[in-house]
Amino acid sequence: MISCRLSQIKRILCFGAHSDDIEIGCGGSIIKLISENPDAEVRWFIFSADRNRGREARKSAAEFLDGARVSKVQLFRFHESYFPGQWTLIKDAVEKIRMQYNPDLIFTHFHEDRHQDHRVLSDLAWNAFRDHLILEYEVPKYDGDVGQPNFYVPLAKRTCESKIEIILRNFKTQASKNWFSADVFFGMLRIRGIECASRYAEAFYCRKAILNGF
Repeated sequence: MISCRLSQIKRILCFGAHSDDIEIGCGGSIIKLISENPDAEVRWFIFSADRNRGREARKSAAEFLDGARVSKVQLFRFHESYFPGQWTLIKDAVEKIRMQYNPDLIFTHFHEDRHQDHRVLSDLAWNAFRDHLILEYEVPKYDGDVGQPNFYVPLAKRTCESKIEIILRNFKTQASKNWFSADVFFGMLRIRGIECASRYAEAFYCRKAILNGF
């Protein structure tokens, strides 16, 4: 198992297809990164959020990003569930972000996620950011597409509790969905914790990484 000190990460870029994806996939890691690094700068992009879900997304992001030295949240309004048909426009948006920001770390969707919007965003992140560290997060859902991650961020119980409290408090539009519950979110954190000899953890897929110093 390879260890990586994330406290050295200064500039963080987060991509989410929908308004709660980043929080569910890597919210605990964001909280940990900001708490360990007061100089953290975070850019947070949601690619599909209508008026109601957009309000939820902004409120939630503000709580997760509290303590960051610099943070920016931007919402797009691409048509949810139709990202493959909007490939060119979304690619242009991602390329514009690439021209404006050079992150140390990128969080995006798992490339084997069965939700078409998630896959498009993962592919475009890799297409635009070719020499960056990219960690692909997972979102539990009906499709049963979580796999075998290879990169873990151990989390304290309080960090997990904060993550879940913020998500449940802010995303009321999702409350009726059977997967949107504290036990689901805690269950994923606990399973991934077992896999990395920790109590709780978030897990990611890292396709490429460079070990400097050799």
